Amino acid sequence: MSAILSVDDLNDFISPGVACIKPIETLPTATPAASDANPSNEFEVILDGQQPEPKSNAPPAEISLTDCLACSGCVTSAEAVLVSLQSHNEVLNVLDSAPALKLVGPGADGKYSVEGLENDAAKLYVASVSPQSRASLAAACGNGVTEQQAGRMIEQLFLGEQGLARGGKWGNKFTWVVDTNTAREATLVLGSDEVLGGSIAPSDKAATPVLTASCPGWVCYAEKTHPYVLPHLSRVKSPQALMGTLLKTSLSRILNISPDRIWHLAVMPCFDKKLEASREELTDAVWAGDGKPGRGVRDVDCVITSKEILMLAASRGLDFFGLPASAPSQTPQFPDPSIHDFLFRPGHRQQSREAGTSGGNMHFILRNLQAKNFGSQIQTVPGRNADVVEYKVIAESGEVMFKAARYYGFRNIQNLVRKLKPAKASRMPGGKPFGSAKRPAGKANSLNYGYVEVMACPGGCTNGGGQIKVDDPVVVDRKGLVVKPGPLEQKEWQKEVDEAYFSGDEPDSEAQDDSSDLVVDGISPSHIRNVLTHWSTLTGIKLERLAYTSYREVVSDVGKEKKMTDTERVVQLAGKIGGGW
Repeated sequence: MSAILSVDDLNDFISPGVACIKPIETLPTATPAASDANPSNEFEVILDGQQPEPKSNAPPAEISLTDCLACSGCVTSAEAVLVSLQSHNEVLNVLDSAPALKLVGPGADGKYSVEGLENDAAKLYVASVSPQSRASLAAACGNGVTEQQAGRMIEQLFLGEQGLARGGKWGNKFTWVVDTNTAREATLVLGSDEVLGGSIAPSDKAATPVLTASCPGWVCYAEKTHPYVLPHLSRVKSPQALMGTLLKTSLSRILNISPDRIWHLAVMPCFDKKLEASREELTDAVWAGDGKPGRGVRDVDCVITSKEILMLAASRGLDFFGLPASAPSQTPQFPDPSIHDFLFRPGHRQQSREAGTSGGNMHFILRNLQAKNFGSQIQTVPGRNADVVEYKVIAESGEVMFKAARYYGFRNIQNLVRKLKPAKASRMPGGKPFGSAKRPAGKANSLNYGYVEVMACPGGCTNGGGQIKVDDPVVVDRKGLVVKPGPLEQKEWQKEVDEAYFSGDEPDSEAQDDSSDLVVDGISPSHIRNVLTHWSTLTGIKLERLAYTSYREVVSDVGKEKKMTDTERVVQLAGKIGGGW
């Protein structure tokens, strides 16, 4: 469950000018007289030096991250809603809470076990790192450091004896550090099967055009302001979410431990990923319960950004840039050989420039369709700006087989959702539909795409809000900048991050399956499907629950009186005074 932010902490989490409206449970219709005022009904958030009313005895405003997701008062203000439970300080607090669980094995029977379960606070620590975060840190390192080398430095921080373990109370370190690129490849195959029709497509397929749903900022925006686009959102989990489910389900079943004994940290390029990790759709209530969202054990316990990696190292008195860019000592074998080979394949696969910096969902679909249709070509049509591009797969005969598009940044997303908005039916007998598009209800206005890749950040995920920027002190110091960097310098800096993202000193690894199988951008879809099938069999959970998710409209309750039973009032009061049941 997410942390509770008290009114005293609000200025740390809500930037100036961004007012949180969740604590205002009721809005009075008229200003009550002083004699009739009831202080117990007054709720307010103090911002920017506001002084509270001297006669107000309002209880502290309590805001959980779940509240943020259930409120439509603001949209994707990720940098303004930092979550105390998901920070570098929380990582250190958890690591220092108790001795870590220890993986033992394999035994004579080939099975693994865990030591230290008698301590209820002990955890098994696992981290997953995004390639965009590695690219940001590589650019900050400078001197030609590649994304792969930056990844090795992160591994030294999490796994090495001279990393986080050096200054900790118990000397705890992570058992595994995995690359979310492996989960990304799985989501590419899942997404392609969903759009083009495949053996592992979900039963509840998204409506056409299918819209990418791996960007939590875009998903929150759609849920809160444009619920009519929700049927179009891809049901495939994001790489972060899929990796979390894979780690929690497989380790808990193989090691016979509760999923809450596995602590999963994700390193991501944007703050919105913290919101994604707190979604009730991404907990064990879905895959281990009745399949419905609920407040269970989260698949991702904590998310920190690229910037926070530097803060995490500094909190232990470490210089991240001084860590060796070599692989640490050998990590334990993952307790399932097939999943181990999937997570820790040898070599380093370079990112495709044509796929972009946000995972390449759309590019993989286009290339997959092209590979299945000999002689077809992919045609690119530039849009109104660099963040809007249209793509066509043209058959050898010249026929357009498939159309897709890329929409990055909220300015462009606004135009996209307008085109998807259904027209309102006329109330006049025999009248025509009216609205901005003037089209039949449910019909898209010339939006005849099969797939649209949507990302909230202009330029894609390497430009996420949690990435290191050119005006950050660490970059200014390392580059020796005298004048404060501006937009032009940030643009050049972004090019450096992108170059690091596409860097790599090793060639693309070979496909993981027989050469006779179809291979798309170095990925064997049949191999990925085999791994996913094995995962489902191993855990005894249907792939539908493991790999796919759902979305829901978020309706604001601001201004509406919240009914509460007497029991709920007692529980709330007991919680505020430190009591309980």
